[in-house]
Amino acid sequence: MNASERQQRLEERVLAPLTGFSQTWFIWTGCLIALSVLGFIAYAYQVRDGLAVTGMGDDVIWGVYISNFVFFSGLSMAGTFISAILRLTGAEWRRPLTRFSELTTVAALSMCALMPAIDMGRPDRLWHLLVYGRLESPLLWDILVIPTYLAASLIYLFLFLIPDSALLRDRTGVRVSGARHRLYSIFGVRWRGLPEQRRRLELGGTIMMLMIIPLGVATHSVVSWIFGLTFRAGWNSTIFAPYFAVGALYSGTAMLITVMFIFRRVYHLEEYLTEKHFQYLAILLAAFGIIYLYFTFAEYLTVTYKLEGGEDLLLGELFFGRYAPLVWFGFFGGQLLPVVIAAIPKTRTIPLLVTVSVLANIGMWIKRFVIVVPSLSLPLMPYAWGVYTPTAAEIFITIASFAGFALLITIFAKLFPIISIWEMTEGWEEEHSAAEVPPAMPPAQLAPQG
Repeated sequence: MNASERQQRLEERVLAPLTGFSQTWFIWTGCLIALSVLGFIAYAYQVRDGLAVTGMGDDVIWGVYISNFVFFSGLSMAGTFISAILRLTGAEWRRPLTRFSELTTVAALSMCALMPAIDMGRPDRLWHLLVYGRLESPLLWDILVIPTYLAASLIYLFLFLIPDSALLRDRTGVRVSGARHRLYSIFGVRWRGLPEQRRRLELGGTIMMLMIIPLGVATHSVVSWIFGLTFRAGWNSTIFAPYFAVGALYSGTAMLITVMFIFRRVYHLEEYLTEKHFQYLAILLAAFGIIYLYFTFAEYLTVTYKLEGGEDLLLGELFFGRYAPLVWFGFFGGQLLPVVIAAIPKTRTIPLLVTVSVLANIGMWIKRFVIVVPSLSLPLMPYAWGVYTPTAAEIFITIASFAGFALLITIFAKLFPIISIWEMTEGWEEEHSAAEVPPAMPPAQLAPQG
């Protein structure tokens, strides 16, 4: 099968979900919208009555909102690594995965960017952070770097969407409404596949790749410094920046495995999202997980060995007290088990990998929670611990954030191909061209001198 035949087959499979709306799609999307609306109502209730409707107080000033913020910022790292780094290194197996990773980044960062505003008691004063913010504060750095990273990720997603948008604009076999055709015309930006257009797209993509990698690292470093530069037991660490970055790669890769599996089953993409892709992602998951386990060991070893002011109380609560069930489940179920399953070739089956990818992200959310809340609950004066229990408003808003994350991916997948057609075709053309090049002739043997 040549490149054009393979492209036609891919288009039939990938473009089929764009042409109709099934009952299952309406039910799924309706549930996500309903959950998002419930979260919006809970937030309106919170804005009206203030943060008194949450479980936060004078002692525990951050809760699940900031846990969600750190978690979603971590998920965004998958797009930076899988798409940008694998493109730069020329890894051919990345081609069916790039759009999944780019979309995961944008959806996660969209929810991440909302969390600081939701966490504020007066969201109408969010602009005060920019006007009156102190440049030496990591909170201001965070407000600056998250929108920058989101904007760069949107541009990055848009650039590699141009050829497929032009394909949908010009393809007569795909019946679309006038509004959708105008959307494809806008995103297609007069793309005709000319050599000069391809050169400019490659140049723009390379520039964005080189920009987005340090932006991703900077984002997770700044998020970690919100804690690491605050004088609190459990946060006095110099390795938080790489610790958070590796955790982001770990959770982002796990989420990519989950999202890939769902679309593979729903859109019947088994021919393109093969077991090989899950195997490669499993190797990445195991590698990041091992590094993350090392950082976890190093972090707790240094703290436990020194036991400086308040650390002994905090460690007691984490390992043997009120937070112990969360800590041990997060460690064994969210870190150790996924690494073992992903590292052993015999257990690297798709069902097991999907299961441990879900467990990994549950464990990583728990890890974010136990970083945020216990340190704030630790008493600074010799009396009672702070108590934090999420209220219904916080729970509904948290559920809505995950529903919003899924809703953004669902709507995008209904408008655009979830696998990059042009990138897959480009790979097949390169493969076909390489096959047609005749092998180099060996140098002629010199006749023996008689």
